[in-house]
Amino acid sequence: MALFGAKKRLGDMLVDAGMITEEQLKNALEEQKANKQRLGETLMSMGVMTQQSFAEFFSSSMGLEAVSQEELHQHDPRAIEIVTEDIVRKHQILPFAFDPNNINAIKVAMAEPNNLGVIDDIEMASGMEVEPYYAPQAWISIELDKLFGKRSTMEAAQEFEEQHKAEFGDDDEEQEDTVGDAPIVKIVRAMIQQSVREGASDIHIEPMERQVRVRSRVDGMLQEDAVYSLNMLAAMTARIKIISGLDISEKRKPQDGRLTYVVDGIEYDVRVSILPTVYGEKTVMRLTKKQGLTQPKSYLGLYPDDEVKLDGIMNNPHGIILVTGPTGSGKSTTCYTVLNELNKPDVNIITVEDPVEANIAGINQVQVNVKAGLTFASALRSILRQDPDIIMIGEIRDGETAQIAVQASITGHLVVSTLHTNSTSASITRLIDMGVEPYLIGDAVVGIIAQRLVRRLCPECKAPHEATKQEKILLGMDENDPTPVTVYDPVGCEKCGNGYKGRKAIYEIMPISAGIRRILHETVTAEKIEEAAVSEGMNTLRMSGARNVLEGVTTIAEMARVAYDMDAQTAADSSQILEEE
Repeated sequence: MALFGAKKRLGDMLVDAGMITEEQLKNALEEQKANKQRLGETLMSMGVMTQQSFAEFFSSSMGLEAVSQEELHQHDPRAIEIVTEDIVRKHQILPFAFDPNNINAIKVAMAEPNNLGVIDDIEMASGMEVEPYYAPQAWISIELDKLFGKRSTMEAAQEFEEQHKAEFGDDDEEQEDTVGDAPIVKIVRAMIQQSVREGASDIHIEPMERQVRVRSRVDGMLQEDAVYSLNMLAAMTARIKIISGLDISEKRKPQDGRLTYVVDGIEYDVRVSILPTVYGEKTVMRLTKKQGLTQPKSYLGLYPDDEVKLDGIMNNPHGIILVTGPTGSGKSTTCYTVLNELNKPDVNIITVEDPVEANIAGINQVQVNVKAGLTFASALRSILRQDPDIIMIGEIRDGETAQIAVQASITGHLVVSTLHTNSTSASITRLIDMGVEPYLIGDAVVGIIAQRLVRRLCPECKAPHEATKQEKILLGMDENDPTPVTVYDPVGCEKCGNGYKGRKAIYEIMPISAGIRRILHETVTAEKIEEAAVSEGMNTLRMSGARNVLEGVTTIAEMARVAYDMDAQTAADSSQILEEE
């Protein structure tokens, strides 16, 4: 039965309520034909509506209550036992509580609360009256994954082991790839789904001497998820190669591929890298939400003063905007957000990337192909003949690309690009090292954004304490000031596990002012540039980190980990504090 039994269609109701536009409904209906999902799930996966806003709309418009994600997380395990695991997994529903006013009633979260067939199944299995509540399928799946995900994976692994022994005995010699085995398909699918639901950015499948270790990177830190028998490696790798379009017969060379995977109605881009090691092929899968990079500027979490600086930089009609930081610091998100802000019908935006990480409507995107001779430099030359207003270069990797970017900016184009440097001031000296004249940098570059990602403290369990003298020094404060300063430590609870939950970007934004341009005509050092920028009001990464520590967003240890542009004494104090923690 359909989700909504009312005569008026869901799409029309959402348009009438002003939740979506006619055009968004049309696009969603086309997408729905391809993905065979419910319309509500399709709208959420496209980023048109959030799961929370759709749940609230359902609750207010359809006469059925919605359950919050918090209530699902705090579900009563006895409710699942009464309904039985088989029914819960079969229908992907979550019994979460008993009705205190009716001893014979059970509350059940469902993505289709009007589905009478499912309700009948639950009532027959439990012998209780069902009170259906609406919840997005993604919320239900997250909780079911926590309950049954790892168990299902281990059952599939055990099934594979039994098949392997039946076919090959205990012989550990390399066997032919059993790609079609259902257990391997289940294991790989569950591995990706679990990692996505945990908020992981990468999955590592690592062959070791006697076993295969699976780890995922959550909030920038690797954690071990599972350990399997080594004889499963060939089948797991072959399965991943098949779904990512790689050569399963090639085991001696590195390979790179990609695939699209849908989890809970949301589309993810998965980049696959396979590398031969001494114990077998290691696989790393990088997970990116398709809509995750195309966010509004408010998503960046900038402080008001930094947002003013960023707006000032983006308002330049031409010049270079550089985003800098190490791998995994959120540079791509910032670049795409800047492009989103600049994307208007009256401008021609062209990007050259390696690889194209997200598709943006209205922007022309070019994929680097070194084998075909399409490098950043060669693509840029062609792009300049395509009448662009704004150019995005995935990364300035060499002097040739840097020179072309500078020439493009001077001749009236706005160029957005990234560099792998530690700070805004170091980006200028890096361009000089690449062969760009300092006076040209002063004319070309309009602003530089350096950034890092720090882990957020879990708001439920963080523990306050008064900052010590050493901690005050790290925060850039007077150690002898008697005013008490409160900072927080991670503790760990059921909701976070290790005291942290999610990440936040910290920024160092440097507009290229007349004062900094004067320095570029003199003896250029990173220290001189930073000193001038700070005197003009720039917050360094360390200052931004300290601001977040004082607001209770993160810890001193996290600030010290990412904002490492410190003098020797400060670094020593930082190491001591980290050791104490």
